[in-house]
Amino acid sequence: MVKRILGNNGLEVSALGLGCMGLSFGYGKATEKNEAIALIRAAFEKGVTFFDTAECYGPFINEEIVGEALEPFRKEVVIATKFGFQGGDSTKGLDSSPARIRGVVEASLKRLRTDSIDLLYQHRVDPNVPIEEVAGTVKELIQQGKVKHFGLSEAGAETIRRAHVIQPVAALQSEYSLFYREPEKEIIPVLEELGIGFVPFSPLGKGFLTGAINEDTKFESSDFRNIVPRFSEENRKANQTLVELVKSIAAQKNAAPSQIALAWLLAQKPWIVPIPGTTKLHRLEENIGGAATHLSKEELDNIDGALKNIEIVGARYPQQLQDRVGK
Repeated sequence: MVKRILGNNGLEVSALGLGCMGLSFGYGKATEKNEAIALIRAAFEKGVTFFDTAECYGPFINEEIVGEALEPFRKEVVIATKFGFQGGDSTKGLDSSPARIRGVVEASLKRLRTDSIDLLYQHRVDPNVPIEEVAGTVKELIQQGKVKHFGLSEAGAETIRRAHVIQPVAALQSEYSLFYREPEKEIIPVLEELGIGFVPFSPLGKGFLTGAINEDTKFESSDFRNIVPRFSEENRKANQTLVELVKSIAAQKNAAPSQIALAWLLAQKPWIVPIPGTTKLHRLEENIGGAATHLSKEELDNIDGALKNIEIVGARYPQQLQDRVGK
């Protein structure tokens, strides 16, 4: 797989990464450990060198699985993880205090079976801790060799600028896809100006852009999408117009809808690296095919033109989670 560079300090990764969260957390029943390890290793064998996890996925179990899976080829991959929640539990409050950051790093290093974290993100901006203090703490960890690069997740433009002054930000991880294009307004221009890479999570719209979800789909009781307004039954039905557009383009190119969605993202900027997640080997292979799918300028222009006539309905988060983003 071709490589891309995140940030101005040479962090090289595969053009598509693997978001590992769904193997342990967020989308219903967790994948059995050996199956999860096998999937991660299969991704590496197929050219993926960028793997995303966090202490709160599980909590903790996802880091352990990623660490065990990647241990045999640790030097050939880039591992990203995150800090930012009280006790590593995303259902609790935020905590990016310097002591908490240092503690998370020590624990994550052990779970990931490594002596350094390639990319360390603040998972959500903590309004109680100045971003300068957060960036300064990560800078110290970089100087100590425990962390290599600093990242932010779901941060607003002003926070990104302030953090970048203290410690260069290699990447911002936030939601971005054909299903959610808000970053185009303010975030992407700031990233381009400052030389920061963009790592879109949910690049397939939490599965919606694959075409496998419609108004009749039933999610497991523990599936995060049950509380997402955009995934209510009526909104899934209303938003099928977008899926039909993606499906029609896919049919014309003899590709899967997911491959069109990923190819569209990759075509937006050379420093965008989506991290689709999956629990299934055939979906992994399908997603990886997105990196080899080319959309011409004419095709991209046609997609953009069609999108202007499609209104996406429903918020991407319930209010209590929306309050944590864009700060």
